[in-house]
Amino acid sequence: MDLQSFIAQWHDASPTLLVHTSGSTGSPKPMLVEKRRMQASARITCRFLGLHEGDSALLCMPLDYIAGKMMVVRALTCGLRLVSVEPKGTPEWDGAIDLAAMVPLQVYNLLNDPSGRQRLRQVRHLIIGGGAVHDDMARQLASFPNHVWSTYGMTETLSHIALRPLNGPDASPWYTPFQGVTLAQDADGCLVIDAPAVHDGPLQTNDIAELRPDGRFRILGRRDNVCCSGGIKIQIEQVEQLLQPHLAQPFLVSKTPDDRLGEQLVLLTQDADLDAVRRICRDVLPRYWQPRRFLHVDAIPLTDTGKPARAQAAALFL
Repeated sequence: MDLQSFIAQWHDASPTLLVHTSGSTGSPKPMLVEKRRMQASARITCRFLGLHEGDSALLCMPLDYIAGKMMVVRALTCGLRLVSVEPKGTPEWDGAIDLAAMVPLQVYNLLNDPSGRQRLRQVRHLIIGGGAVHDDMARQLASFPNHVWSTYGMTETLSHIALRPLNGPDASPWYTPFQGVTLAQDADGCLVIDAPAVHDGPLQTNDIAELRPDGRFRILGRRDNVCCSGGIKIQIEQVEQLLQPHLAQPFLVSKTPDDRLGEQLVLLTQDADLDAVRRICRDVLPRYWQPRRFLHVDAIPLTDTGKPARAQAAALFL
């Protein structure tokens, strides 16, 4: 979808818009969302970040998904000046920007390009969503002069409902929910969100979380990314977190069925030296967290929004 088509849909008589989920755990699903709730989400974000009419907002993500749509809605609702550029892996724009939203892959590419890094440093509020911000990226962003945020949210919450700072004196692994958002946990420890401004009724997630008494929270991983191997439950994101500082090439951990263990961990990597990867896994990971199979690929599979495509990765081992 192009920008003019979206703006035309926004201004038509329908009170709803069609959006699609990201497809990180399966095929993207269509859903209708209310424009008034999208406006509410836009106002909440701009208020939280202290953005004002006339501030600039960079649109560098496709309009097929909620993140791109919401950047336009923020501009239309809060009077921001929209700067639209080609939605590609290494976005290009000129000058300082007050608000930019990107997926981790875009930030990674810009950090590894000298001119891209300089452009990032001129963004007053950089919000990163759609995937995990790994420790190495967080370390590189820690010295940035302006605000860098990791976001938590999903299509159903019309973008994010919580932010956590990645730099500055308040940098933290804990997300702060927006005003009016109430959080709880189900029996499995998964987050339940009550955000009446953007969603009708409590929203059950598959994200295993830890809650603090002050309302802040952190995400430990997804319920569907728990590998039950030989009776031991292993959170895949925690395995990746341990490996991240030691593997130079992009990689992804997933799970596949196993006749003896029930499930087994598998590792996909862009490193052609699989023996070296195996040695690192043996040195770094607990015994029962060891991947059972390894596979080299030219590129780690990702969804259209830059998230790990774990189901697609697992299928390569079958």
